Amino acid sequence: MHDLVIRNGFLVDGSGAPGRPADVTVDDGIVTSVVDAGTAGGARQDVDADGLLVTPGFVDIHTHYDAQASWDPYLTPSSWHGVTTVVMGNCGVGFAPAAPDRHEWLIALMEGVEDIPGSAMTEGITWDWTTYPEYLDALERMPRVIDVGSQLAHGALRAFVMGDRGAANEPATDDDIAAMAVQVEAALRAGALGFSTSRTPLHRSKDGELVPGTHADTRELLGIGEAIRRAGHGVFQFAPEHAILPVKEWPWMRELAALTGRPVSVNLNQPDQASEVWRDVLHLLDEAHADGLPIYAQVAGRTIGILYCLHGSVHPLLFHPAYTEVAHLPMPERLRALADPERRRRIVEDVPDDGGLFEKVVLANLGRIWPVADGDIDYEPTGDESVAAVAARLGIPPMQLVLDQLTAHDGNGMLYAPFFNYAYGDLSMTYEVTRHPHTRMGLSDAGAHCGAICDGGTPTFMLTHWTRDRTRGPRLPLEYVVHRQTHQTAQLYGLGDRGLVAPGLRADLNVIHYDELRFGPPRMAFDLPAAGRRLVQRASGYRATFVAGVQTVADDEFTGALPGRLVRGPR
Repeated sequence: MHDLVIRNGFLVDGSGAPGRPADVTVDDGIVTSVVDAGTAGGARQDVDADGLLVTPGFVDIHTHYDAQASWDPYLTPSSWHGVTTVVMGNCGVGFAPAAPDRHEWLIALMEGVEDIPGSAMTEGITWDWTTYPEYLDALERMPRVIDVGSQLAHGALRAFVMGDRGAANEPATDDDIAAMAVQVEAALRAGALGFSTSRTPLHRSKDGELVPGTHADTRELLGIGEAIRRAGHGVFQFAPEHAILPVKEWPWMRELAALTGRPVSVNLNQPDQASEVWRDVLHLLDEAHADGLPIYAQVAGRTIGILYCLHGSVHPLLFHPAYTEVAHLPMPERLRALADPERRRRIVEDVPDDGGLFEKVVLANLGRIWPVADGDIDYEPTGDESVAAVAARLGIPPMQLVLDQLTAHDGNGMLYAPFFNYAYGDLSMTYEVTRHPHTRMGLSDAGAHCGAICDGGTPTFMLTHWTRDRTRGPRLPLEYVVHRQTHQTAQLYGLGDRGLVAPGLRADLNVIHYDELRFGPPRMAFDLPAAGRRLVQRASGYRATFVAGVQTVADDEFTGALPGRLVRGPR
């Protein structure tokens, strides 16, 4: 008698092999057999998956849940979308190691870089650690719905070892580097999955300061690499300055990969101002792998898109004085003020006398901003549906459409503005990088950018858009897309015990009504500590999710089971 049998499902096992009808048996949290459909023996829990898709649980390697993981056992939105393992501590920002006098500074750093409300972190983070091993111990004590792995962040490390000099991005001395290496090695041996840093000027604290480590020289980076080599495991992940990545960063990346023998993972996006850089990066990846160097580009499954709404961090009206005069008001009063005919006229007709800022930031981009429909959101919109195009067809000023959209639904209306990966006006760049053998799925930022970006639902988007619904170009095979966000992501971080449905591996599983899989438009929720806001997006179609053989989701709702745990080191 098995603990669990999932019967008669269409199994896409994560390997990339063709899907097939199969039964999956589970005992003691482990897959014990995969047999022909209808042939498995009896079970204490029997799940009929006839007509349903069975996959491994998804492994999301870029989530920034560092704060949320200390208070939220459910780690939504990821756990709404079939994710059973997450990795955090990305892009050089995190909360350990942390001297007691650095707590507020670390919160301000995370708030500035990742747009997580500082008040929520102040109220929610427990701070029952100083060192990184103590941080892992604290994470391990909390029950949760999915597994969590963590990386040591350069910003926290530099501030811990170097104090104000590290926080201010001053050069590290040889003694500083040696001390940082000791901390890195200790963190990896305690169970960290890797180390992360940021080298982009886009990443700044709430006070505008660059993330510590942004200008770290090669000595410092290789000193940290030596610690990774000694520990024998660990991914080195970083956020680059997008336009100059191939020229400026690649030499030390190759040297680091050669020194450690461990993966170097670099974020890859397509900015409009450097729209062809990604092609150079793919070529450099091919060269690196030909030389035996494990360098990978971490790519998103769609645009990195800003969602503009009145509750959000940024939207077009913020640049107009007729709005800023009333921006401080509670939403009902603000909406009444925005309905005033004279204020509407000013927003729609007047161009602020601000040296051209409003024209540059807002008016010049109305052809690259799209209204979000009431019940859906199109992540590959056409130019003829942009604000500028729709306003032209309706014969109204574009700013009237912007104002009406943002004030709709009691101030919850939204506009969508792709920030990266839409220079061509479609997802053709994403299609190409997704097919490349040396890229890996990531960059969902599921726990970050709470007031502007909502990409934690990417695993569901990958199944719906790329394998089933896309009309503006070729689709991707279902088996490949599942492989991308299960086996490939697990293997990058050395998690060899998951990412496949195969005997001997963890029973992290999804049972999905593929034909009915959907997600609605993002919405703003106020469910963080201190009533902090965040954009969320739910899914429908997940009939069941299992973590280590325990059912955590039934028909898109949590069962209440919390089998998740801390992942310490490679498996």
